[in-house]
Amino acid sequence: MLVLAVDTATPAVTAGLVELEQVAPGTVAPARVHTVAARVRVDARAHAEVLTPQILECLSEADRSRADIEAVVVGIGPGPFTGLRVGMATAAAFGDALGVPVYGVCSLDAIAADAVLEPSLLPGRTPGSELLVVTDARRREVYWARYRDGYRIAGPEVSKPGDLDPVQATMIAGSASHVDLFDLPVLPAETPSPAGLVRVAAPELLARAVPEPLIPLYLRRPDAVERSYRTLDRTGA
Repeated sequence: MLVLAVDTATPAVTAGLVELEQVAPGTVAPARVHTVAARVRVDARAHAEVLTPQILECLSEADRSRADIEAVVVGIGPGPFTGLRVGMATAAAFGDALGVPVYGVCSLDAIAADAVLEPSLLPGRTPGSELLVVTDARRREVYWARYRDGYRIAGPEVSKPGDLDPVQATMIAGSASHVDLFDLPVLPAETPSPAGLVRVAAPELLARAVPEPLIPLYLRRPDAVERSYRTLDRTGA
């Protein structure tokens, strides 16, 4: 199954084509995920300009056509309003045009999915180990979630780093400018990858389940709305 995966929940504009197949059809064996082509550009102001061209570049590199895409997976956040809606609107448009299902996944889950596959982790990892994933929420805050054995057990939430208690987390992944705020070993998974997005959605994809409606995880009002409220407050209106 060829899957188009996109994410704009972080400053990274991510697009890719991923092949997904079940190792042993009819069993609960892990799925095989292979990235065919991927494009990532870190530019928080360029989501709308570069996402669709990146998708087209991936199709060209992989020598595939849009008709080969069987499903779309998109990160639904948490993330800032302006960037997040670009990825979700683009994914929905491709799904509608191609007549294929569109699956939304938590972008933090995708980072966690990549982090737990980090080879340096495997020899020393013990059952019950917890992972903290953080991304930039602006306003000196972070979006975060905690995971145990690959499953999310807390979050997603938004907090100031100083107010966030890692609890039992023994490692951290996510935004390079925020992971160092925590006294934890850092895993090299900073933003959602196409493969990570597809890994999270794999059970639904392979079951060809009807996807849930795409609902963005904003977790708070857009920055523009907050600024307008502050302006009203200052004028006394």
